[in-house]
Amino acid sequence: MYLSVIIPAYNEEKHIRKTVESIYQYLSGKNLEHEILVVTDGSRDKTDDIVGSMLSAVPALQLLSYERNRGKGFAVRQGMLKAKGEYRLFTDADNATSIDHIEKMMPHFNRGYDVVIGSIAIKGSTVAGGSEPVWRRLFGKMGNLFIQAVAVPGISDTQRGFKIITAEAANKIFPKTTIDRWGFDIEMLALARKFGYKIKEVPVMWKNDPNSHVKLNAYFQVLMETVKIRWNLMTGKYNAK
Repeated sequence: MYLSVIIPAYNEEKHIRKTVESIYQYLSGKNLEHEILVVTDGSRDKTDDIVGSMLSAVPALQLLSYERNRGKGFAVRQGMLKAKGEYRLFTDADNATSIDHIEKMMPHFNRGYDVVIGSIAIKGSTVAGGSEPVWRRLFGKMGNLFIQAVAVPGISDTQRGFKIITAEAANKIFPKTTIDRWGFDIEMLALARKFGYKIKEVPVMWKNDPNSHVKLNAYFQVLMETVKIRWNLMTGKYNAK
């Protein structure tokens, strides 16, 4: 299997069909061997029903359904550990970054990188009008300064939902992750650094749903989780088998 696409989904009945269809059509059109794993995280709407109805028409599609909401980090972890692809991408259910971005991301694996991440904080990136409210951009920039100082220096944007990782790195990193919610990206990148994996930031075009599940309190939760990650690194918690 070449590529696994993991889509964490919580109450995404509005987006999930279109997102799955666009990913499947693109990858099939490129003749890329792939699988698509939708991980529903305690959804209370029709997300599970919609994905279930697509299984026969989209042979590459799998549904992993969890009854209790645990968080995006939990959903991504389950998908990454279930995946069979040589490369494993997780992308947001609202299709904020389109699947064709892999065309400029995949070549970096041939240049020695192990983790390639989408970013809207470096030259060449664009943000669609209305996608990022002013308060989100402000808190995002301020938060990233803290995140860099505490956990992952040199990474300008840790929070985009479009990251690709090799199977080797995924199988090393995700069994050791502990963060179930918004700070999981930071933990993943901090562990990648700890284990000697090379990370590449790539500019992307970001078109986020203005009605995203991300609320103001999530930013404060991320900061607290960043401190926890730093503490875990300092105390050797991630060294345990």
